[in-house]
Amino acid sequence: MSAAAAPDAGPLPVPPRGRPRSAAVGTAVIESVLRLLEQGVTVSELSMERIAREAGVGKATVYRRWAGKEALMLDVLRSMEESSPRLTGASVRDDLVALLDFLRRRGLAKRSSAVLRTVVAQVQAQPRIWKEYHDTVVSARREAFLAVLRRGIASGEVRGDVDPELLVDLFVSPMVARAVLCEWSELPEGLAERIVDTVLEGVRPAG
Repeated sequence: MSAAAAPDAGPLPVPPRGRPRSAAVGTAVIESVLRLLEQGVTVSELSMERIAREAGVGKATVYRRWAGKEALMLDVLRSMEESSPRLTGASVRDDLVALLDFLRRRGLAKRSSAVLRTVVAQVQAQPRIWKEYHDTVVSARREAFLAVLRRGIASGEVRGDVDPELLVDLFVSPMVARAVLCEWSELPEGLAERIVDTVLEGVRPAG
């Protein structure tokens, strides 16, 4: 069909103003932050100007994406996160195992990655950044546990007289203790299943 014979499709959409955001630029900035931290630069020593220079972009480009260093560091942390496990919903037990094994693998990753250890340690020393990370990433993980446990209480797989918030602590604490507080402890495959089965044995309805 010729251009003259083409049907009128109406006015063309107006392109958005400004330059499009390039995913490559965002990746370059985040990788530059990781590289500087790996070299021993502390979070307090980082500046947006230094980060922009390391990434080979203008300072204005960095500020267009992040309002400040805290927002950028939060994205740096998020960039190192694995995707949350997809829950099947087939059973409360299986979903709890999937969530807990995610924490086990996260602990193993931290032990094997010098960069991850450095980033987490330095961000923990920045209370405002760490609180924002906890309020978003960590809280989302906890809410996933709570949703599964509430489902278990509703279905009768878990006793209804147990506080779900306390139950999350009972499931998560043994894994966190091994992964963070006792870094010499092993995190073998099957650990998540053992923890889940042990706790569930105590909170299943009688009969």
